[in-house]
Amino acid sequence: MFNILQKTFNTGIVTTAYPRTPVEVPANFRGRPSFDFEKWTDARAAAEVCPTAAIALHDSPDARKVTVDYGLCVFCGLCAEASSDQAVRITREFELAATDRGNLVLTAEYTLNADGTHRQLRKVHRGLRSIDAGVEDAGKAARMKIQQLLGRSLAIREVDAGSCNGCELEIIALNNPVYDIERFGIHFVASPRHADMLLATGPVTRNMELALLKTYRAMPEPKVVVAAGACGISGGIFGENYASLGGVDKVVPVDVYIPGCPPRPQALLHGILLAVGRLRERSFDKHVG
Repeated sequence: MFNILQKTFNTGIVTTAYPRTPVEVPANFRGRPSFDFEKWTDARAAAEVCPTAAIALHDSPDARKVTVDYGLCVFCGLCAEASSDQAVRITREFELAATDRGNLVLTAEYTLNADGTHRQLRKVHRGLRSIDAGVEDAGKAARMKIQQLLGRSLAIREVDAGSCNGCELEIIALNNPVYDIERFGIHFVASPRHADMLLATGPVTRNMELALLKTYRAMPEPKVVVAAGACGISGGIFGENYASLGGVDKVVPVDVYIPGCPPRPQALLHGILLAVGRLRERSFDKHVG
């Protein structure tokens, strides 16, 4: 016992300061891919190698519409490797949680040359907010919310609706000494009747559809739902098929989407803090109404 205590004292504090201070991610960490639509000469190679169709093309005889969906993206990096013009690069950005599914979708429209390459960029649509411009602002907002919004403890009920358990490993890490989510008054509970937030992962398998729905219905109001990971947002690599319904919002309403495959613990915390804001808004509306 003495040796354990001595080692603990010698080790000191290991808990990360995030979100009070920005996180330092490894140089080889793969975050979201960034797209320079002006520079992009041909999206076909990236679309062909994308394993989840996060990059989709819709061609007409002389025009092309390119759709990039971060809710489908698994951050594999293949699109950057396939783009010889270096218009696609992998960043280390992970604070991508959004309260609207449309915020995770970008579209670009091009006129085409005879060989199918891009002649000219006509229009870019970045959803309800620009992901490229909004990542830093979202991170600052998350760091502020911890001071402003967590006036009481937050209880989370986590449901694995059919994942590969990659997201679960990152969620479990939130409780270890490095991330220590309970320092914010956030803890996980066993019963949905004690929960403020439903954190759901994985494509919703047909066997888990009823369990997910019952969990949601058992939670008291006000409540929020967070879909974690590409599978929780869209079905991810599994998509929609005979065994999978796709994303969590096919069964229950979702308030916050956290991209990633899997999202790192800080990305999960970022999304949870955004959801805390939604919970406070609903709590306020309930008392005022």
